[in-house]
Amino acid sequence: MSLAKIFEQYPDRHYIMFGGKGGLGKTTFSAAAAYYLAKQGKKVLVFSVDPQASLSDIFKKDIFGKGPTEIMPNLYAQEIDADHRVREYQQEIRQKILDMYGMDKIPEEIESYIQAAAAEPAMEESAIFDEVVDIVVKGGYDYYIYDLVPLGHALYYLSMASVYDAWIGKITGLRQQMREYDQVAATIRRDKDLDEDAILNELLYIKDRINKSSSILTDKQKTAFFFVLTPEEMIINDTLKAADLFAKFDVPLSGYIVNRVLPAELKGQNIPDYLKHRIEMQDHYLKVIDEVFKDQIHAWVPEMERDVTGLEMIEKLSNTMFG
Repeated sequence: MSLAKIFEQYPDRHYIMFGGKGGLGKTTFSAAAAYYLAKQGKKVLVFSVDPQASLSDIFKKDIFGKGPTEIMPNLYAQEIDADHRVREYQQEIRQKILDMYGMDKIPEEIESYIQAAAAEPAMEESAIFDEVVDIVVKGGYDYYIYDLVPLGHALYYLSMASVYDAWIGKITGLRQQMREYDQVAATIRRDKDLDEDAILNELLYIKDRINKSSSILTDKQKTAFFFVLTPEEMIINDTLKAADLFAKFDVPLSGYIVNRVLPAELKGQNIPDYLKHRIEMQDHYLKVIDEVFKDQIHAWVPEMERDVTGLEMIEKLSNTMFG
């Protein structure tokens, strides 16, 4: 079934993801899908969760850290500035400590901890994850297209939701238990009602946000995940392994797109041996892909004659993907 038919058949799938190894075309496919849907009259946001995002290069417009930026009617793109988000984190933490404990100034040892925590490698991923939660919870678009990081990091990203949820759930449970003890003690003392628990409310707020975001990732009605692969042995093997791993996270796999297929008409032309051997090798792996993935392949995309940058080339790729 073609990609266009897939989108027609499942109109409730509003969260679209393209995954695969680095350099296979995830970002260009994300941009081309966003272009196609925008041309269908849908309001679309394509955003990158990759710190090395290249949507700015593809759209030929500097969108880094500028929030949702209009590329053309109905099409918006966003690259997340993780460093800016981390600085916002730090300030939010300082303000919450000041508000909760009635302090005038953050103690030096706590400020040192805040600074050190911001330098942790995982903080960047956390900042991007949190920004994505913001994007999804805020709403306002018909379609959200995730330009995912390469496979290994994508699995880490997908696992973060469940890890965060488990951690926040445990902390929230302990806090609720403490709150119950406080209420019993207050009843014995015949005190008035307890003040609102700001820490518990904050934990519940974070848990609700994570649940909303993570539930989308595993919602077969709302989400479609497409693997991008090329006709090469290692890529095929890695894709099969990754598909098994993604299944463990209950990510709804909607099919595969084969990219960089060399034009078959080249075989009848006087071409260098190098290219002739590449085409022979490709023919073999195209048959393997056809046998292994069968009717789960929704598009065979040819090698483009030049880089896919700018709306003219994005339109050309979109027409090929959805044609």
